[in-house]
Amino acid sequence: MPRIPADFSTARILISNDDGIHSQGIKTLEECISDMGAKTWVVAPEFEQSAAGHSLTIHTPLRIHKYDDNHVSVFGTPTDCTVMGIQHIMRDNPPDLLVSGINHGKNTGDDVTYSGTIAAAIEATILGCPAVAFSQHFGEERGNIDWDIARKHIPKVLLALAGMELSPQTLINVNIPRVSDEPKGMIVVPQGHYEVTKDDLMECIDPRGKSYFWIKPPPVVNYHGIADDSSALADGYITITPLSLNLTSWNMLDNLHTRIQS
Repeated sequence: MPRIPADFSTARILISNDDGIHSQGIKTLEECISDMGAKTWVVAPEFEQSAAGHSLTIHTPLRIHKYDDNHVSVFGTPTDCTVMGIQHIMRDNPPDLLVSGINHGKNTGDDVTYSGTIAAAIEATILGCPAVAFSQHFGEERGNIDWDIARKHIPKVLLALAGMELSPQTLINVNIPRVSDEPKGMIVVPQGHYEVTKDDLMECIDPRGKSYFWIKPPPVVNYHGIADDSSALADGYITITPLSLNLTSWNMLDNLHTRIQS
């Protein structure tokens, strides 16, 4: 069973993301983990790969840029970065844990199916390495992110998880709220789901009079209660959600057996 390191002061940690190796989020995450005494390697996309999902580069060659022995960028997706980190850069002495993030924006509900941040952790899980993904909510205002809450609480989350044995094909997804003071606490919640809207596309007109489109972010909803990751995050909690790679709908298996075998 994959297990999160019990002692971070002796751990080897691979760090990746989807916002790119030059993003403030990944720099903040490396700072947090290094301050815990861990040895870190950063393998991340050279350019932003947000919403890349669990895509893998197979039709073009992968190239890397080595900034130093512990910082390497990949001209590819977050999934490519995990493969390169585990199977090439750290091949002779694999990581004890992959930590992905800190994503610039939340990854709750249906976000996780698009997220390159989650995808980096998914690929590590497939390769047998325990993985934790971190994301920082913008809040309604978006704009610049105050990383101080993340700096303070990411070590607390990792220490709370230290030594934990993960279920097979399972990773941990953590979202940090945008709050003016302190989060209300850490809470374990299931993944939520966004309501379907008919307003996901924004149509605009360019200077030549032709249409172009933007896919808008999910709507901002004021939730009450802590039923799932989206609502708990909106209520000011740090959310911790175990995500399974097995997408089987177990509730429907018996129904399908009855229909197919009758």
